[in-house]
Amino acid sequence: MRKNLFMLMATALLSLFISTGPAQAAAIQNKDFTVLGVPIETDSGSKIEVDEFFWYGCPHCFNLEPGLNSWIKTVPKYVAIHRIPAVLNNSWAVQAKVWYALSALGLANKYHDDFFNAIHLDGLDARSEVSIFNWAGKMGINQQAFANAYNSFGVQSQVAHAAQLTKEAQITGVPTFVVDGQYVASESMTGGEAALFQTLDALIAKARQAHARH
Repeated sequence: MRKNLFMLMATALLSLFISTGPAQAAAIQNKDFTVLGVPIETDSGSKIEVDEFFWYGCPHCFNLEPGLNSWIKTVPKYVAIHRIPAVLNNSWAVQAKVWYALSALGLANKYHDDFFNAIHLDGLDARSEVSIFNWAGKMGINQQAFANAYNSFGVQSQVAHAAQLTKEAQITGVPTFVVDGQYVASESMTGGEAALFQTLDALIAKARQAHARH
């Protein structure tokens, strides 16, 4: 009888583990992430927003792309991923305009990695607007439409907004992630790519618990 009782308890514990899965790895504040004193705005409604601040000229951002793209495929449906080009100076603003021009044409996701590759693998001078426009033409993008979007008031406004968010999020290096407008994490803080994504998962869970209480 004791044997049967032991087997029942073991089965119950196994079922509990299978249903809940392994415990979420804890993220340690001021080690793996920091908290903004004043949260930045989010625009994802009831979803938990994860913002990646990046710069096309950043080799760390370029190297993170494959892992980031894989991780994005695993996030729950209640999470919204936003890419925000960080704007720390005028040079970064030029490349931020590329992201928003592509977005205006509905081509950002299609050519995001291609622009990274052009800079880091093909040696594209991303400081030169002429080089950028030529790249767009070589990729089969309507060069005039791209130039019009690039120089549009709408794109200029989006770049200005990105610069404001960069400042409010206290971004000093990239890639840096902000979860739910307040939790800030980066690979340099967590100590590696795998740990970064584990931290982001933990922060998403933390944010979801906070949302559930309100």
